Amino acid sequence: MRRTSTHTDPMTPNTVVHAAALELDHEPVPAEQSVRGGPTTGATAVDQFGGLEVGVWEMTPGVMNDVETDEVFVVLSGAATVEFAAGIETMHLGPGDVVRFAAGAETVWTVTETLRKVYLTAS
Repeated sequence: MRRTSTHTDPMTPNTVVHAAALELDHEPVPAEQSVRGGPTTGATAVDQFGGLEVGVWEMTPGVMNDVETDEVFVVLSGAATVEFAAGIETMHLGPGDVVRFAAGAETVWTVTETLRKVYLTAS
């Protein structure tokens, strides 16, 4: 997923970022990815450590296609389904879910309630 970083201060040890309340700048999903509903996404990287980028990503209601990166994330809020082109079982996502995606997975995201996640991915 396309990420636009707006968080400018890297975290230092023994600090906190309130991911659920972090302000994100949203942009429309690119036309080639947008399927219906006119969704927008916003994201910001909050730190890097051990070769990983840690950030917050959000998508408003709508449907979009994507090609995933190698990623682990935790859903903070919202609701969505993720369908896979490779015949993998559809995921139904909600608060507290921990998800692992493989790089290159082709997906269709249907967000029914603005979804916010904290992600870890190779930087």
